Amino acid sequence: SKLAALFEHPLYNLPVPEVTEKDKLFIINPMEKFSLRSSGSDEWVSSSKAETVPPTGKTAYDTYPTWLKFHIGINRYELYPRRDPLLPTLLRDLATQRIVSSVQKSGGTQLKLIMTFPNYGQALFKPMKQTRDQETPTDFFYFSDFERHNAEIAAFHLDRILDFRRIPPVSGRLVNITKEIRDITTDKKLAKTFFISPAGNICFYGECSYYCSTEHALCGKPDQLEGSMAALLPDKTLAKRHSWRSPWRRSYHKSKKAEWELNPNYCTQVRETPPYDRGHRLLDLIDMTILDFLMGNMDRHHYETFEKFGNDTFLLHLDNGRGFGTHSRDEPSILAPLQQCCSIKKSTYLRLQLLATHPYRLSDVLREALAADPLAPVLAEAHLQALDRRLGRVLVVVEHCLAK
Repeated sequence: SKLAALFEHPLYNLPVPEVTEKDKLFIINPMEKFSLRSSGSDEWVSSSKAETVPPTGKTAYDTYPTWLKFHIGINRYELYPRRDPLLPTLLRDLATQRIVSSVQKSGGTQLKLIMTFPNYGQALFKPMKQTRDQETPTDFFYFSDFERHNAEIAAFHLDRILDFRRIPPVSGRLVNITKEIRDITTDKKLAKTFFISPAGNICFYGECSYYCSTEHALCGKPDQLEGSMAALLPDKTLAKRHSWRSPWRRSYHKSKKAEWELNPNYCTQVRETPPYDRGHRLLDLIDMTILDFLMGNMDRHHYETFEKFGNDTFLLHLDNGRGFGTHSRDEPSILAPLQQCCSIKKSTYLRLQLLATHPYRLSDVLREALAADPLAPVLAEAHLQALDRRLGRVLVVVEHCLAK
């Protein structure tokens, strides 16, 4: 296993700073316990009553559902640890747990659903919109592209392979539109958009600002639909997040250019502007830039951080559905922050160099990681090959910077 060998490499075993109580997103209430409602049930109840003492030798934490353990594990330095024993269980839960509620997520340009499980866990469902081998047409603007369910799955695994660990866990899942969406939804607006197509398939389209119409309906075969299931982060009422506008945000206009596209010295003014004037925020942004270039994602207008940790924390790499749209061409402008600032974390650079060598080739380790997903193969082979080419281009940019 190249993937196992990669995670055993010294570069993937660098020490993490000690996590103190103030570095944790949540402090556990040692009295709060969870238990199954009844024997043979998959429905969980929360109880702080003394009579629900866990079995001998178990702590209250042991009774928590996996999604809650994931939330409790978030800290200033990482969304989840490198060797996270919870990860396989959490991915399996996303792929297999019974869905008790499906409602449309408000906001956003395209249809997304919030799925709820019996243990109170929730996931963001993005449905399949195009096949694996369909490329984004060359005449499409980046802001009018589809969001792809398989891009969300691949982005999570790529982010982990780069050792960023800033994307919440994502699994593929085959959903039954009739039983797991239509029959259980309490969302009246969503319920009105279901219909049976001339081919006899169950379809729906929801309500949103793009691609929510009968022309862009999502149809099952006859009611089976692929999608990505992403573990939701803690509710914003419990853990506030700050949304930051990216300095290298695109203009989102058909003819206007952004300032960074016109000013080659743009990075100088970014370096003088908070929060990029101190700490590792700019380097973290360049990490995110490299992830986006490898995926071909041009749609990174904002990013988020947990408010509790201030400026000294990681960036959340959320909403990656516009990645992996093209494999036959690269978009060098995505690398503008790296090219203009000529800065990169040493640890990131060393890992990129490692992933360009034969024993740990990026395409091979990602292919292996994605093979375990329920919807495998997640990416067309051409997208995996494009990753190796793009990784080479990132390393050339760094070498030019070093030469300067």
